[in-house]
Amino acid sequence: MTELISQRILLKLSGEALMGEGEFGIDPLVLRRVSEEIKDLVNIGVQIGLVIGGGNIFRGAGLALGGFDRVRGDQMGMLATVMNSLAMQDALSRIGVEAVVFSALSMPDVCETFTARASRECLAAGKVAILAAGTGNPYFTTDSAASLRAVEIDADLLIKATKVNGVYSTDPVKDPDAVFYSRLTYDRALAENLQVMDATAIVLCRDNAMPLRIMNINDPGALMRLMRGGDIGSLVEKGG
Repeated sequence: MTELISQRILLKLSGEALMGEGEFGIDPLVLRRVSEEIKDLVNIGVQIGLVIGGGNIFRGAGLALGGFDRVRGDQMGMLATVMNSLAMQDALSRIGVEAVVFSALSMPDVCETFTARASRECLAAGKVAILAAGTGNPYFTTDSAASLRAVEIDADLLIKATKVNGVYSTDPVKDPDAVFYSRLTYDRALAENLQVMDATAIVLCRDNAMPLRIMNINDPGALMRLMRGGDIGSLVEKGG
């Protein structure tokens, strides 16, 4: 058996990745495919912490630009991530994978309240830990939450799974001459504002030596290939 590159990962899924070809909400077919890929990783012994964004349901920052109260909007966005997390928990349960939702906001009738220790215990027991509601604070993105949670659960690798296949010098959709980066440093990502993750998230990774992989979640089997040593997407790490 090929040796796994990581035993414990934090997988960050954008909410938009769950929309499929739609403009809003969750595509059941996408949810099923992603949950099946997570199951395949669990079956080979990978411990998975999961953070899901809420942009397919609600974006607090967007409304704030139109005059909406930012704190209230961010709280609504946190609730959107809980909705996505519960949907993923249900999808995993349906295919025989145990998953626990831990929320940074206390809602005991809905899910568990996040603590790093409880999340690590969940992972050690072979269950998926779904970490919802961001950091529980306004003005922090789910990217920052993913970086923070990756450090807190002692992950070996943070994977940001989006709708693009890695990091480019500019938006490849708008610029046909955009350059693909298979490897880059945290400092370069920050200096060139490459939109890998927000600056807070990248600094958290840099300061805690957390390797960050950017990949396309819409590439079937890419997660498994990555875990088995495939050169998938872009790797952001400390410079040598």
